[in-house]
Formats: sequence, structure tokens, C-alpha cells
Amino acid sequence: MNETKMRVILQNSILIAITLICLPFIVEAQESNGLAPEITDLNAADVSYALEKNIPDLKKPFISTSPENLNDGIPVGTLGVDGGDKASIVKFAKEIAAGQHGEIDSLLLYHHGKLLFESYYRRGRINYPHYQMSITKSYTALAIGRAIQSGYLTMADLDKPVVSFLKDLDQSKLVPGATSITLAEAMNMKSGIRIKTNVIRKLMQKPDTLTGQRQVQAYLEHSAPIPETNRTFKYQSSDPSLTMQVLEAVVPGSAREFIKTELLDKLGITNFAWQEDVSGLPKSAAGSSMRSRDMIKWGMLVRNGGKWQGKQLIPQAFVKQATARIHTNRQQTSYGYFWWRHDMQVGKNTYDCKSGRGAGGQFILILPELDLIAVITAHHRGMGSTLKSTPDHILPAFIKP
Repeated sequence: MNETKMRVILQNSILIAITLICLPFIVEAQESNGLAPEITDLNAADVSYALEKNIPDLKKPFISTSPENLNDGIPVGTLGVDGGDKASIVKFAKEIAAGQHGEIDSLLLYHHGKLLFESYYRRGRINYPHYQMSITKSYTALAIGRAIQSGYLTMADLDKPVVSFLKDLDQSKLVPGATSITLAEAMNMKSGIRIKTNVIRKLMQKPDTLTGQRQVQAYLEHSAPIPETNRTFKYQSSDPSLTMQVLEAVVPGSAREFIKTELLDKLGITNFAWQEDVSGLPKSAAGSSMRSRDMIKWGMLVRNGGKWQGKQLIPQAFVKQATARIHTNRQQTSYGYFWWRHDMQVGKNTYDCKSGRGAGGQFILILPELDLIAVITAHHRGMGSTLKSTPDHILPAFIKP
């Protein structure tokens, strides 16, 4: 039996196993302070975007206004007692369960230093790492911040050309302007790289030619000439790929090992997945999978200026820059280093929101003025209505009259 057939059989076996495992553990709950629904016997091989589609929907939602203390670094409290309007949030949760707000899988709310609300719907499980699209970029930026805090980069290095870190590139073959792209520009989606779709398709037909730094070589060799100044913003996968390559080049060992030991392990994130890019490095544009509670931890890290349990994991100056309004579009939505920034309006008032976002509906929403972090996971076809429903249904519950 050849390797391809073996892989297909193994994948089908995993799909069947997940379905069988999930069925006995479907939790029937309305408003409950009991145990959140889980998938048991979970292995890293079971976590992927494709396999996630086979998780059966919960028959009834799990809605907790007093989340369980799991000793996972997230303090817990009780909604209504420690803040927030319980009735309005529970009403919103029941609307989610009824399908009025799309295919939402989880909603968690962290307020005044405590997790006050935890809920799971449809495919949502407390221990299943939900596939993350572009929010993976946000995690990649924080990995660069961790490298700075660890001494492998400096804040000044952000303004250095990407090629200065990548010693395996053949700079003689790069298009004009390629050698001037800085790390900061790459993380702000202003590298200026522009590659035609048909060229990308042709390159991807030979993935073995894109391993290691040859991925960046291809980007910078096949791009249209890159302007030296006034580069325009373009949301694309090349820029986070450049960023991950720099991380790989400067840290000891590999970028994958560094992210795990110096960031995820520090945050107590052990149940996760992170796919491999064609380069052999961790994917950076999309491809990570995180539990909803662990997404709260990422939010806490940013909210606390890079501190985790009193220790500075990421420089405060980097967090400030990463979430700054470096580029602002016509809709008044801003972009920093793979993190978004915009104002949410409630009545006549606006509230500053820093966010990590992913297609399908993965969100970490941080609202400093309300000391609120909201985490949402979903499997919408697009982004869903989260950015609209949050100021309409969540924020008013935490705004003092």
C-alpha cells in the first residue's frame, strides 16, 4: 500500500473517531454553571480546519455566568456580581443559540480581570482548539515582540530591511526596491510586494523550490518593482511570511520551537495546533488553532501591555506600536502590526477597540475603556456580524449608566 493511500485511510479513520467521540459527550444545557462540553481523547492530529467540520453540533448550548476555575492563569468571577448585566448577556446568548447571529461556536467575556461569561454552541468545545485564519497574523506579531524582549531583536531592528536578516537570499536576483522593505513595513502590510496570481500558481506547482528562505526569494524575485517610498497597504500573505522568516533567522533553534517554549508555554497554552507553511516554517497568514480560553490569554497579554502574571513577556513599547493606528482606511479602520484598531459606537459614545480578526468569525476584541475582552469563534462563510453585534448586544451590558 503506497503512502498516499495510507494517508487517506488514516485521515478517514480520524474523521470517524472524532464523530464517535463527540456524540456521547454532547451536553444539554441552557443556563448552566456545570462542566463545559469537551471532546475526549483529543490528539494533535485531530485538529485541523477540515476535521473541525465533522464535529457534531451541540444539541443545546452551554451557557455559564459563573465559569469554572481551571487554574489555567485566568481568574474567574460571576456575571452580574463582578460586573456586567447578566440578563442582557444571557438574552444575547440565547439568540446566538437560536441561530439569530450566525454560526457562532463560542462567546467568552473577560471583565475587570475575571472571566465572567463562558458559552459554547454548535462546534464549540472548551478543549478543542478552533481553527484560526488571519488572527494567526496577530499571534505572529507577538512572537516578534517576544524575540525583542528576549534580546534577539531590538525595537530599532523593526526599521531595518528584512533582507538584512536573511543571509541565504541571492540579492542580485531581487526586483528593484526589494532590499529596502523593513520588518515594520511587512507587519503593517506595506511591503509593496505585488505578484500576479498566475505567477503564484506556477510557483506553487513546485513547492520543493520554496522551502526555507527560498519562499522569500520567490516573493522578492517575482514581484513587480517595489516603490522606494509611499508604498500602499495591501492585505496579503507575503508580508506575514516575511515576518516569520525573520523570526526563524534570529532566534536560536527554530521559529516553531521559539513560539512554543517562549510564548505558548509561558502563557500555559498546551492544547493547540499550528500548521506548516510551504517553507517548512509555521504558517503566519493563517493556520493556527487555539482554544477559546487561550484566546482570552492572548487578549490579556495585549491588554496588560505585554505582561503575563507580572512578568514582561513582550515590551510594552512593542505592544503599543503593534496596536497603533499606523494605517487607516477610508472606513476609519486602522492597522498596526497585524492587529486592527477601530471605534465601536454605542449611542452617541465611541469606544476604542483593539482586535485580532480571522475569517470565519474568530475575534479577540479588547476594549480598554471598559476593561473588557470578548472572544468569539465561529464558522461563518465570511466574517459574520460580530463587529456589528458587539456594540449592539455586548458593550451596553458593561457600560455604567
